[in-house]
Amino acid sequence: MAKYMPGSYLTDKNYVYAYAASKLMLQVLKQRNGDFSRENVMKQAEKLYDIELPIVLPGIKASTSHTDHRPIKAMQVERWDGKSWVLFGDIVEAGS
Repeated sequence: MAKYMPGSYLTDKNYVYAYAASKLMLQVLKQRNGDFSRENVMKQAEKLYDIELPIVLPGIKASTSHTDHRPIKAMQVERWDGKSWVLFGDIVEAGS
């Protein structure tokens, strides 16, 4: 990030969010089959299945459907060990 965005605030979490959103949009555009109409792009945005994002912990995947537009529905719990954050337990799915 320092190379491509000199002077940016490196700890700003909005950059991470924007990167993840752009990766998902790239997948939507790959699925469009040449049809860039708004209707088709929206349809493809509702058809994301188990997309792995490079900034999300392993095992957490993005998916959407016609009735659920939240792409990330899981998390991994972590605790501070005095030096760094350490993952523990299983991945927790929404509604679990």
